[in-house]
Amino acid sequence: MSTTPALSKEQLKAVDDILARLKDEPGPLFPILHAIQDELGWVPDETVPAIAKALNRSRAEIHGVITFYHHFRRHPVGKHMVQVCRAEACQSMGSEALECHAKSALGIDYHGTTADGQISLEAVYCLGNCALSPSIRVNDDIVGKVSKERFDEVIAELRSAQ
Repeated sequence: MSTTPALSKEQLKAVDDILARLKDEPGPLFPILHAIQDELGWVPDETVPAIAKALNRSRAEIHGVITFYHHFRRHPVGKHMVQVCRAEACQSMGSEALECHAKSALGIDYHGTTADGQISLEAVYCLGNCALSPSIRVNDDIVGKVSKERFDEVIAELRSAQ
């Protein structure tokens, strides 16, 4: 029994449009997967057969690529994505304590989403912001020198912007 929601007609049409637009491009699999995730926020298992058919590949091949690359999400995520950097520079500046705080403050582990569906938490292995460690990324914005208090402020800002 699947715990992910079925795709709407609009979402299925969006996937069909992506496949029609990109299937004949050179090396189309990654652009297709990125486009689907950009459009839906994740790459639903439900899309694998259509991708496989459009590219004349096996479902196992498509599934293997999706599950191999951690960038591709197979489940819906929250309205806001928060990523905690776990690279060495951030670790040396306290990101391990920050990640413990983040998990506790949000009440979720990595790859989880808060009960209200607002915030998902993921680990990332370098944001390229080493001089301002520890860092997080909130949606597309990188925030540096993040203390536990600053983390709480960022989360409060996200929740108040609803």
